[in-house]
Amino acid sequence: MRQVVLDTETTGLETSQGHRIIEIGCVELIDRRITDHYWHHYINPDRDIDAGAFEVHGISNESLQDKPRFYEIAEDFIDYISGAELVIHNAPFDVGFLDYELSKLDKESDAISKYCRVLDTLVMAREKHPGQKNNLDALCRRYDIDNSQRSLHGALLDARILADVYLIMTGGQTALSLDELDNNADPAHAITSRRAIERNGPLLIWNGGDESEQAHRDYLKFLQEQCEDPAWK
Repeated sequence: MRQVVLDTETTGLETSQGHRIIEIGCVELIDRRITDHYWHHYINPDRDIDAGAFEVHGISNESLQDKPRFYEIAEDFIDYISGAELVIHNAPFDVGFLDYELSKLDKESDAISKYCRVLDTLVMAREKHPGQKNNLDALCRRYDIDNSQRSLHGALLDARILADVYLIMTGGQTALSLDELDNNADPAHAITSRRAIERNGPLLIWNGGDESEQAHRDYLKFLQEQCEDPAWK
């Protein structure tokens, strides 16, 4: 059985406001074993990133200027996920953005459901742990999964962590470590923003000023208001 654990980062929260995907990270599972056949791209959204969203994922407008548009990587992405079961935490958010991006292509509007099935691990976690926090960080603590590299959100890293969470939550085992995934990374897709993790150096953390900190607090407050248990917090 082939599964693809997927995560995205976006310019903001609402497609109705024209927000776009700026990063997609996918990790492949074959018969519940993590492989090194992952898929990862940064995407030029042709619009500005909200200040609050930048505070969450650390991806800047400048770092995306030389990245491909979604239509340029869409065929490769669809080829990668086709026929697989997508494993996503809070699937309506990511699927909503993916469907929005597909609808903007120069062809009949398609939906992710045309190409693959979707499994929502947030729904699974809420059924398994009712009344508890079930965002990704909470699940890592509950299942004793090391997410110390997750200073800021990033699609590929979050997909890799979610793969661990999903397999342990459903009684399985993992095959590759985060270091192995990092060592196999394609330099062409290396992160160019301040949240980069240097393999031979310390974690780089961006420190914003008072205005940026307020934007961050406002954004997280909005997330809390939109969802009782925001998976992306």
